[in-house]
Amino acid sequence: MIEKLRNIFTTALVNAFGEEFANIDPLVVPASNPKFGDYQCNIALPLAKSLQQKPRAIAENIVNHAQTQDFCLPLEIAGPGFINITIKPEYIAEKIKLNQQDERLGVEKVSEKQKVIVDFSSPNIAKEMHVGHLRSTIIGDSIARVLEFRGHDVLRLNHVGDWGTQFGMLIAYLRLEKPEVLTTANAVDIGDLVTLYKQAKIKFDNDTEFQETARQEVVKLQNKDAESIKAWQLLCEQSRKEFEIIYRLLDIKLIERGESFYNPFLPDVIKDLETTNILTEDQGAKCVFLDGFVNKEGNPLPLIVQKSDGGYNYATTDLAAIKYRIKEDEAERIIYVTDAGQANHFAQVFQVAKKANFVPDNVELVHVPFGLVLAEDGKKIKTRSGETIKLKDLLKEAVNRAKQDLENRLTTEGRNEEEDFINEVSQIVGLSAVKYADLSQNRTTDYRFSYDKMLALQGNTAPYLLYAYVRVQGISRKGNIDLDKLESNQDILLTEETELVLAKHLLQLDYIIKEVEKDLLPNRLCLYLFELSQKFNQFYDQCPILQAEEEVKLSRLILADLTAKTIKLGLSLLGISVLERM
Repeated sequence: MIEKLRNIFTTALVNAFGEEFANIDPLVVPASNPKFGDYQCNIALPLAKSLQQKPRAIAENIVNHAQTQDFCLPLEIAGPGFINITIKPEYIAEKIKLNQQDERLGVEKVSEKQKVIVDFSSPNIAKEMHVGHLRSTIIGDSIARVLEFRGHDVLRLNHVGDWGTQFGMLIAYLRLEKPEVLTTANAVDIGDLVTLYKQAKIKFDNDTEFQETARQEVVKLQNKDAESIKAWQLLCEQSRKEFEIIYRLLDIKLIERGESFYNPFLPDVIKDLETTNILTEDQGAKCVFLDGFVNKEGNPLPLIVQKSDGGYNYATTDLAAIKYRIKEDEAERIIYVTDAGQANHFAQVFQVAKKANFVPDNVELVHVPFGLVLAEDGKKIKTRSGETIKLKDLLKEAVNRAKQDLENRLTTEGRNEEEDFINEVSQIVGLSAVKYADLSQNRTTDYRFSYDKMLALQGNTAPYLLYAYVRVQGISRKGNIDLDKLESNQDILLTEETELVLAKHLLQLDYIIKEVEKDLLPNRLCLYLFELSQKFNQFYDQCPILQAEEEVKLSRLILADLTAKTIKLGLSLLGISVLERM
């Protein structure tokens, strides 16, 4: 709908003012308020200066050239020059009928697909995933799902922290305290490994002799010492199994390509930077001075790519990754989903990559930053002992609370359900609540984690959306109706206000998904689904379905079915499953 209108108003601009207006965005957007119609064309005001005409006169000229009469009511000009657009109900009805029969619900695939890499989750080996990994994992997965649905070729990469001095430190400590861990698979579980890592760090910080031993272990690793590499591989595999438990639970699919993968390419990064004459040696370290970055004293700030001892760092690895992803993976859009605290790092790395000519004009590098997950008191989420909460414990608690809520509701309603039903509903509701609570927030801000709020059956929550879907399935069961076999030639009747409001909202799905594809803000899709559920519940309360006469009943069943399909599709793009009953 919105693309159709944009094309019409672009043609109107050309016909009214000349070919030079062919590439100007006509600024067609959904109306900010239903009283202004369904859409607005807001281009008249920005053109006033260049055309040296009053905005209202420009708007009148555009309206005179806009061929919208086939599917719109007469266009109206409001205020200084806003053009209000109202779609004819019969056109909306026809689109509803088409979308209900379309497996993609009217959402087209892209005409030109891109190779897109989404880099997300990225936990560290020998450490457990904690609450800090929640946002990257969930947001990255949702972005990947939306891009895949639109038809892009998406590579989901897990850039795990599997290399560096911490491994020399850990291996050196394990040689002293638990040598069997370095030679035998599954000799220690991940929780004990984390404890050993912490003990190794304490020893490293306080024992100079041990520091030297740890550094020697790093050298052995870098030199591909067989015994050291085997020990490292065992540590990685142990962590990988633990990560996979979380990923299976959350239905997250990733391809692991850790920091170590890029080790062979690091020397070439330095050579490339030298070849392009952007590398500077400063106090023994090799670095690139950046535009727009200064230190506290106001002096130019460098990005170090090789330390004075010859070692590399995160920046070097990230530059090697960019080069590999563009050259070997042929990526055209590379998306990094990390916390906002890494914004400067990526701005610097992207700048160096472009200066080194790693990034062709057709490739886009995007950092997708997100804020912190906070406790309800606005402080960082921690256990009573002050430890960071493990992600698996947070998810387990959500499922347990969902189960308690469900059992209380079953008791209140006098319902008896099988244990399998209770467990399935609890699992889906609990995990969905956590995901949705995160994704429904603007990712750029911090948010406060509250089990009570996210599990509530009212408000902008996963249970509220799931319940709207379940309501439609309840209509199907009560009326003994197979919604997949509704009469396809049935006219859609939009005589009641709530029917028309619901139908109009259903037709905005295509626009919303394309907006998320562009700006990578999943909360836009969450808000759309929440408002859809609200509008459906208003329609459900005010428009009898099964009791209506046959023609009206069929029309309303199609509206209800398309609502359920839209909720199911929208939630699937957020990584959330639906339930037939709750």
